[in-house]
Amino acid sequence: MVQYSHIYGMIESMKTTVEISDELFQQAKEYAARMGIPMREVIEHGLHLAMNSKKISQRPFRLKTVTTKGEGLVCDGDWSVLRSFIYEGHGE
Repeated sequence: MVQYSHIYGMIESMKTTVEISDELFQQAKEYAARMGIPMREVIEHGLHLAMNSKKISQRPFRLKTVTTKGEGLVCDGDWSVLRSFIYEGHGE
C-alpha cells in the first residue's frame, strides 16, 4: 500500500466520502462483484485512469463567428413561419 506523508506522521490510506449517482454506484458495485475485487480498488483504478489519460484539449471551445453581412434570412412572420423555413426540404 502507498504511504503518504502527513503532519502527524506516515499514513497508509485516507478515508473520504464521495457523492456519485445511484446508477453509477450500482454499476460499480456489480463490476466489483463480477471481478471479485473491493469497491476501493474499482474507485482507485478509475481515478488513476482519469488522472493519467491524455487531456483532450487545453483550449476552451470557441464558436466560429459567421456573418451574413446583412444578407441573412428576413422573416416578418411568426415562429411557425420561421420553423417552416428551417425544416423546408427535411421530412414530410
